[in-house]
Amino acid sequence: METFSVIPSPKVSDTVVEPYNAVLSFHQLVENSDECFLLDNEALYDICFRTLKLTTPTYGDLNHLVSAAMSGVTCCLRFPGQLNCDLRKIAVNLVPFPRLHFFMTGFAPLTSRGYQQYRALTVPELTQQMFDAKNMMCAADPRHGRYLTAAALFRGRMSTKEVDEQMLNVQNKNSSYFVEWIPNNIKASVCDIPPKGLKMGESSASARPQGKRAN
Repeated sequence: METFSVIPSPKVSDTVVEPYNAVLSFHQLVENSDECFLLDNEALYDICFRTLKLTTPTYGDLNHLVSAAMSGVTCCLRFPGQLNCDLRKIAVNLVPFPRLHFFMTGFAPLTSRGYQQYRALTVPELTQQMFDAKNMMCAADPRHGRYLTAAALFRGRMSTKEVDEQMLNVQNKNSSYFVEWIPNNIKASVCDIPPKGLKMGESSASARPQGKRAN
């Protein structure tokens, strides 16, 4: 079973009992979920303010970001691709131990509406954004802590050879950010159908138990 769970944040909260709800529900997520993709409102608001340049983001804007991430993670279930990846493959490649099935979620590209037509989308650009804290939907900086595993789910017409080369470059250049006891810990997939309104896009999921917000 897969879940997309919104984790409460002390900076952005409109419900007094949010911490209680989170504490009481985490036991069920640990025991009864196979893949849990985490999001939090603080990171979503930061994306709306800093990246999308929205002055007064609404819950509709936040839900649009969440739906983009959900659509990206599950796109291979609905569309054909050169290098498809279903939920079982995600679980096999991202979960080193049964209880470590909580993933940070990201999406690229994220650009304000006025600049979309001027931004060139390439596989290296999407890969760079994937590991950028500004594109993470959890308020945790990827530079703190280390990755256990990561998945890069590309969408659009692109070369699988270029995708594989970029994944290899990421591991070689950022080896200190990945644990050494899990070899080949980046999973890549390519779905031929791009996100609506874009030529290509990418969703990411990563297991990071040693992040700043995870302790």
